[in-house]
Amino acid sequence: MKPIFALLILSTICHSQVQTPDWVLEGTAPWQARDSQAEWVFKDQLWIGGGWFQSYAEPPRDVWASGDGKAWKLVEKNAPWLHSDLPMNITFADKMWIMGGWYKGRLPGHSASNQVWSSGEGIAWNQVTAAAGWTPRLAAGLVEHRGRLWLLGGTEDYYFGTETSLKNDVWSSADGREWKLETAEASWSPRGYHQAVALNDKIYVFGGGNYVPSYHAKNDVWSSSDGVKWTCETEAAPWSPRLWFSAVVYRGRMWVLGGWSKDKDNFGDVWHSADGKNWQRLETKTCWKARHEHSVFVFQDKLWVAGGHARPLSSEVWSLTLPTDWKP
Repeated sequence: MKPIFALLILSTICHSQVQTPDWVLEGTAPWQARDSQAEWVFKDQLWIGGGWFQSYAEPPRDVWASGDGKAWKLVEKNAPWLHSDLPMNITFADKMWIMGGWYKGRLPGHSASNQVWSSGEGIAWNQVTAAAGWTPRLAAGLVEHRGRLWLLGGTEDYYFGTETSLKNDVWSSADGREWKLETAEASWSPRGYHQAVALNDKIYVFGGGNYVPSYHAKNDVWSSSDGVKWTCETEAAPWSPRLWFSAVVYRGRMWVLGGWSKDKDNFGDVWHSADGKNWQRLETKTCWKARHEHSVFVFQDKLWVAGGHARPLSSEVWSLTLPTDWKP
């Protein structure tokens, strides 16, 4: 091989290595390791609140914030919301919102919630409504679409429910207080532990299923522009059927990260799609340990993963930066 060609090949290889995205461990946060917490990006900070430590204790109600993923500040030790295990959360109308969720695990007095709370600074929380129009539930989808909140599906019971506990109703609200039933039965099957995102003027619902007593998991993807009429983009995405995964929109694509299934346990994979039909796996040299019910953020043009159940529970914080010229 002539020297000039060897140099060109070496240069190409080096350039490719530099441009390959990779996960970076930012550190271990000071908050107690957990999963199933609420998460927000708000006022140029990462936030987490509540979550799950174990099934025979009340869930935590602490709220933490960080401007860089490394240094975290305890903002509130005991927020007024109780149902902080698998709640629905979102940043909307310049506030952090938390709603629904589960309380007391397997202990007597356990319950789901249809309360809605919001905060403009993380310390004082306002109860927007003590009983939203939708039934008490946890693990539903929640997105902002066309200037409204949209709540999709979920389950009314965590450890003690039946198939009838699962929902496929769709509700929307302009203010978190008054909710409109858009459809009582969407085309996708009743489910909890799924994810929903809003992308390109559509709502996408994917994955999820049921945990106990009758386990099942899905990897279908559905889309809708109005929350009423739904299109099945695929009955089986290339990522395995799963519960308890995370999803966000980043760089004009929807992303699926991690999760859990009964037959394969935790997942540590990362997938992305622009349309819900065609999916690609993101391969990296370094990645966080397989986990479920972790927080995922889009912040400072990076993907972030925090906490989750990685056997054991984790308080690690990871980030990934895609090169500016990255193309799938």
